[in-house]
Amino acid sequence: MVKPKVEVCFTPNLYPLYNDDFDVVVAIDVLRATSVICTAFHHGVDKIIPVSSLEEATTYLKKGYQVAAERKGKIVDGFNLGNSPFSYMNNNLKGQTLVLTTTNGTKAIHAAKDCKQLLIGSFLNLQILCDYLIEQNKNILLLGSGWQNKFCLEDSICAGAICDELINSNKFQSVNDSSVGARYLYQSAKSNYFGFLKASSHRKRLKNLNLNKDIKYCLTPNQTDVIPYRVNGSLKNLI
Repeated sequence: MVKPKVEVCFTPNLYPLYNDDFDVVVAIDVLRATSVICTAFHHGVDKIIPVSSLEEATTYLKKGYQVAAERKGKIVDGFNLGNSPFSYMNNNLKGQTLVLTTTNGTKAIHAAKDCKQLLIGSFLNLQILCDYLIEQNKNILLLGSGWQNKFCLEDSICAGAICDELINSNKFQSVNDSSVGARYLYQSAKSNYFGFLKASSHRKRLKNLNLNKDIKYCLTPNQTDVIPYRVNGSLKNLI
């Protein structure tokens, strides 16, 4: 019996090279979109509508939706919410629909718009996500958001962590060098994610915005049991 495969795609612009063979795509944007999505569901948000452009986000804002908009780490002028997970750790959004647009994460989600099943991955929901994926026994692609379509360490390490867990279950196989590289990065970083990423571009970018607290939170595994998934263009919590 041929084992299903798990592979890593580092950035959305590489996605067309992979997307034909996979049943499940996991979108990953550790710093910070997919961490925000997991946090929002953990604190009671009912539905999240990811949009790629500020123009589309503005349209929802004018209709009265709660809209979060971030570009280059900062809240976009005219919007009340950005891309910090701490903004969603309250009951103000409980039961509501949230619209979200970010620099990288929502673009990765959009890149996988035609996949059979899309899930949201982060360090925050790492173990529950891995357990679910192992149960599915399907071909899985781990899609990093990168930074403006360029490789980034944190998404690759998170993808490597998921890939490593699935390979070690002895139920999956992997052949691409991107997956091998991601696993090596994870194995090198797993004892101290925060320290390993000290020189990374996006950690520096967020640190310069006084967002070290966000970084530490987003790099702390297994803080929630939510598994966001896409249905009819929106994200809901599977669990």
